[in-house]
Amino acid sequence: MQPGACRHLFAMLSICALALVPIRAAAEETLVFAAASLKTALDEIATDFEEQSGQDVTISYAASSVLARQIQLGAPADVFISANVEWMDYLEDHDRIEADSRIDLLGNGLVLIGGSGQSETGELSADYDLQSELKGGYLAMALVDAVPAGIYGKTALQNLGLWDGVQGKVAQADNVRAALALVATGASPLGIVYRSDAQAEEQVRVVGTIPSGSHAPIIYPAAMTKSAAQGARDFLSYLQSEEAQAIFLEQGFSLPGAQ
Repeated sequence: MQPGACRHLFAMLSICALALVPIRAAAEETLVFAAASLKTALDEIATDFEEQSGQDVTISYAASSVLARQIQLGAPADVFISANVEWMDYLEDHDRIEADSRIDLLGNGLVLIGGSGQSETGELSADYDLQSELKGGYLAMALVDAVPAGIYGKTALQNLGLWDGVQGKVAQADNVRAALALVATGASPLGIVYRSDAQAEEQVRVVGTIPSGSHAPIIYPAAMTKSAAQGARDFLSYLQSEEAQAIFLEQGFSLPGAQ
């Protein structure tokens, strides 16, 4: 290619690149990575925020462990909401979040769920015969060594002295909503999920509650990432508004410090 042609091509490419800048700015949105258990409440909150602010929000739901690793590898999230503090600590330790933006957003509790034919047992204790209640089926849980709901659940069963009897009969799902679906579809007779998940699914009922003292406090921290777009701070602030908190409470979450 001749030198003059090269200069002409470079000039045209520069003009095209500049022309794209306003388009990208106009299409800018806030990308939120959020724990799967937040979906029902957060979808409603994001819709309200978009209507009030005119800003677009896109939410990607998965297990906190999966999302944290994606952000660590460079995924372009603006806000991260984890279902436990450890995965937020992981990103803070790797300088992937704005530490001064970090907040404890929500709390939650664990429940034992089953189908309509399951009898209620109240609060679980060491006397509960969980193995017999499975009736040969499997206990649905999120991944017990990676996903917060599964980690909390396994710890609770260990502290109640129930884990050894069922550890070989656990159906582990990629996230807590997948565990919820196993019970809702009848694939598993019982499951351990967050209180908010049980409330979001009409096909399951709460069979028993998991004592809050049998596991670490369930805390949902939220923070902006290092690569956050400008609108991320507005959305993070809205999550703490009375309107948003009312929706979270309605969906079975609690405010920080209250289980």
